[in-house]
Amino acid sequence: MSEVQLPTANFKQSIAFRKIRKGLSLPLIVVATLFSAATFSLGTSESTAQVVNVRKVPEGNRFKSQPSIPYASARRTAAGKSSYDAKFDKVVAVLKRDSQLIGSIKRISKSYGIDPIHMIGAIVGEHTYNYDSLDSAQSYYVKALTYAGIDMSFEHDGVHVEKFVEHAQFDRCRKKGKTPDSNSLWSCYERVWNSTFKGRTVDGTRYPKTNFNETFFQPLFAGQSFGLGQLSPLTVLKMTDRVARQSRNRKLDASDAADVYRATMDPNISLHYMAAVIQDSIEAYKKVAKVDISTNPGLTATLYNLGDPWSRAAKFRRSGTAWPRENYYGWLVNDRIKDLEGIL
Repeated sequence: MSEVQLPTANFKQSIAFRKIRKGLSLPLIVVATLFSAATFSLGTSESTAQVVNVRKVPEGNRFKSQPSIPYASARRTAAGKSSYDAKFDKVVAVLKRDSQLIGSIKRISKSYGIDPIHMIGAIVGEHTYNYDSLDSAQSYYVKALTYAGIDMSFEHDGVHVEKFVEHAQFDRCRKKGKTPDSNSLWSCYERVWNSTFKGRTVDGTRYPKTNFNETFFQPLFAGQSFGLGQLSPLTVLKMTDRVARQSRNRKLDASDAADVYRATMDPNISLHYMAAVIQDSIEAYKKVAKVDISTNPGLTATLYNLGDPWSRAAKFRRSGTAWPRENYYGWLVNDRIKDLEGIL
């Protein structure tokens, strides 16, 4: 594209002067239009240059065959006397029957600026590999009500997580004079736990060799993720600022475990958090890795399964690999994309 030259003030004055000398009037709006058009053209050129720097990931899978499935997933499926194909077919059938749920998915995904196929892929992936089955979305409403009546707290060995992160080791997460957003804050807490406390003895106290979510956010010992989107309480706390900005759902904090659990279990709320997780992944890869994964549901499903998209985006950019690659979970989503599109 050729360079756009902005008209100068002298150029504008000379046009007006020549027209007036000929006895013609030049409305100010014409001059303003000349300036606006030139300015817009230049702005568009700059924006286009920024977009060009972001490469759109091709559709489909990079791997010809499905990457290996973790043993834990295979064990759960075998214990339920089922198969991956049977579980996939079941969840697809359930979603096809639930027009109200699909309507909510379409509406919420639109408000977060993502294609609803990404949310469908995440739900199907979770209930094919990481959860026994999906009977209906209604079952999650019932569970949400059940959890609402239980007294619970996010703590380990009698110490609440909000008290625990007051340890000096976590000071780096709290920027002086500036409140970090919830994703940055809780992601930082998680990194500090992994690097400093997990499986270590600190100040005479031995800490378990379990991840941050499992250590502090499982008061019911019922698993690490919950609900339609199999969200963890820690994920909800990370995404709460993003959700609060784009919906009518209020910001949550760790002091009210019941509300956090409700956000994981109640589809009316959890769908917002699912959309936020996917939106965050797309944003991470666009900003850090300079690739657009918004048209590849297998990649967003992979990141939904693995988590930590910002670190993964940075790792991908350093790797020199041409394109990000899907894992077993995302591979299924891309491989069966026609079936998933049929739900919508």
